[in-house]
Amino acid sequence: MALQTQVWLKTLQENFFPDDSFVAKSENDSEYVENKTVCVPNAGKPSGVKVNRRSLPAQIQERTDNELTYNIDELTTDPIRISNADSVELSYDKRSSILKNDKEELQRIASELVLRSWAKGADAAHPILTDGGERDAHTEQGTGKRKMMTASVVHKVAMRMDKQNLPKTGRYLILDTDMYGDLLDSLTEAGRFAFLASANVAKGTVGQLYGIDIFSRSEVLRLKANGEIIAESNGGEATEVAAGFAWQSGCVSHAFGEAKMFSSLDDPTYYSDIYSFLMRVGGSHRRYDKKGVFLVAEGNV
Repeated sequence: MALQTQVWLKTLQENFFPDDSFVAKSENDSEYVENKTVCVPNAGKPSGVKVNRRSLPAQIQERTDNELTYNIDELTTDPIRISNADSVELSYDKRSSILKNDKEELQRIASELVLRSWAKGADAAHPILTDGGERDAHTEQGTGKRKMMTASVVHKVAMRMDKQNLPKTGRYLILDTDMYGDLLDSLTEAGRFAFLASANVAKGTVGQLYGIDIFSRSEVLRLKANGEIIAESNGGEATEVAAGFAWQSGCVSHAFGEAKMFSSLDDPTYYSDIYSFLMRVGGSHRRYDKKGVFLVAEGNV
């Protein structure tokens, strides 16, 4: 009988993580990440203006400014043990894989936390609703039919931004994979070609429409029927809908600290090396009047 051998490759098939480059399209408050609370001052209303003022002396007013605050959270990974056997017997470098994966998972969770914090500033009672044909719900617990995302919805986002006098630059929209696919399907062949040609790999955007740079991510937001943002995977309901998020870069912020590694090498009680990570993170919409942030939610059929 021929000798049969088994070989282990040195290259490990790694986990995949979403592209979170959208976070950088915001004000960077990372220099304040070692504080507990970040306060963002907001200017009050400008002074009144009268044409051909007749009543003198003019009445003196005072401006009342406002402030918006957000807290910095700490994210920590579960400690993980790398046994001596794993260190010396495996054909691949398990230690490097674990350290790389855990840091990327921290980044994923931090980005999703910041995105939900931004979205909490939007008017949940009046989201911009999709208006296309019907298709099956695609969120984790949603059932039934939902309306598809279309280019006309992006136009509505642009118009709402214009009505708030937002700057023409720094306008962004992030959609999940299904909503992004709907958007592409709604374009003409020529429109789709022009849209894809406007993608910017360096910025992480997949295209531009009506002056809005668009990101695509595997998952973005889920909303309950009352507009409440669903944070946990098991916190949904059958009537939940997927939602994208639109923003102007000056109206939101992020604060990311470095991923700090804790280690216990050659632990005498576990005969192993033990690692864990900690990261401080925060973010928020920046305006007291909640301008510049919009929910783009699936419409129900």
